[in-house]
Amino acid sequence: MAEQDIALMAHLLRRAGFGASREEIEARAAAGYEATVAEMLNPESTPGIDEDLLMRYQPAYHEAAAIETNVQQWIYYMINNPRQLQEKMALFWHMIFCAGHSKIDSGQEMGLMVKMFRQQGMGNFKEMLILLSTNPGMIYYLDNCESHKVAVNENYGRELLELFSMGVGKDENFNYSEDDVKACARAFTGWNIAPAYPPFPYGRSPWQFRFDPADHDDSDKTFLGQTGNWNGDDIIEMVCQQPATARFISRHLCNYLIGDDVPVPSWRQTPPQHVELIEKLEKTYFDSGYEIKAMLEVLLNSDEFKNARYTKVKNPAEMVAGTLRLVGDHREIKPGLFDISQEPKYMGMDLMNPPTVEGWHTGHEWIDSGTLVERINFAADYMGQTDLPGVRGMIDRLMDQGESLSPEQFVEGCLDMVGQLAVTDETRGQLVAHAERGGSLTHGTDADRSEFTRRSGEMFQMIAATSEYQFG
Repeated sequence: MAEQDIALMAHLLRRAGFGASREEIEARAAAGYEATVAEMLNPESTPGIDEDLLMRYQPAYHEAAAIETNVQQWIYYMINNPRQLQEKMALFWHMIFCAGHSKIDSGQEMGLMVKMFRQQGMGNFKEMLILLSTNPGMIYYLDNCESHKVAVNENYGRELLELFSMGVGKDENFNYSEDDVKACARAFTGWNIAPAYPPFPYGRSPWQFRFDPADHDDSDKTFLGQTGNWNGDDIIEMVCQQPATARFISRHLCNYLIGDDVPVPSWRQTPPQHVELIEKLEKTYFDSGYEIKAMLEVLLNSDEFKNARYTKVKNPAEMVAGTLRLVGDHREIKPGLFDISQEPKYMGMDLMNPPTVEGWHTGHEWIDSGTLVERINFAADYMGQTDLPGVRGMIDRLMDQGESLSPEQFVEGCLDMVGQLAVTDETRGQLVAHAERGGSLTHGTDADRSEFTRRSGEMFQMIAATSEYQFG
């Protein structure tokens, strides 16, 4: 099997999923790139997680109230969902349509929101905005339950335009005005939740969307130059028709799947990377009737995506889930996932609880002196556990490369096993220098195999500690 096929497949499974074991990479490469993309884009063709079995072993996951339990369940899905692109897109939308437990104070509502992103994440964008606008957690988080016909709250209307659909501007121009924000907010009056947030400490009932026609402003509104008796559905329709929305979603997809862009607040003044691909995605957005799946198909089959290897800093969820998928741990239901589910928080990504409605700043901003230590310690700890099935499998493949491996061959083999990791000449030189201290590796005797295993685990740990391992 051609090495370039392995490298391309490893790249696809890192970006359109949370990585994979060497065994899965080789199996997918044998099936072919286009066939794998087609399967990922049609998750219904692949059996998902057996939720009945999961709930049998983890009954706390059923209608879980605690936020920690919901985060733990999501990490399990990231590691084990065979529909990897579906899970990756759930995280994508969570990073754009930001709402947090710090205000909603309901783990169950946060879990339901993520489930909505999972089910609709590759669907129609217009339908997604309707689901978002009627989601009780979002309504409460952005105060639309406090927006009334006689006292309008602009929070949801503003964020819908600024952060969820159109963006402030593009090509140094503004996409909407303050009057548009006001009209948008008026259109969403009466979009509320039931029952109301409980004022007493006796627990709470599940929320559902409730439209109150008596509380809805049904007067004429002028929005994006059009005047009429608009309601929230009309606003969403007009928003989806805007070229700015096509640009905003296309740029977000490229930022998430191809390469780190400048922070979103800078998008009005800063042209996007990959302009030609952005234009293709914008055209696909309109030609398909706002279908995200169609846009993903164009993106994942593009040369820009295929050539963008190791150009993105892994976000903490990718670091945690990707490392566990590589080493083969927690691929079955077992205790111990709670502590792991807290790791992204220590790395700067408190899942289901973003810092603001703007979400997390990505790219190199994931890395500072504190979070880098957490990332390295986590990855190195697991990469050095030579009894884990994924690590054991990589070591067996290294042994299969020959009766004896020189230090150079050993280092190249280890880099290849973790996904053909691209490193600088300086990093490679340091790894080889370390390997040379132990000389060539053999595995003819039990003692040789034991030493081969020990040195392999040590080398995998060193690779996990490199700056290059922070990229995916």
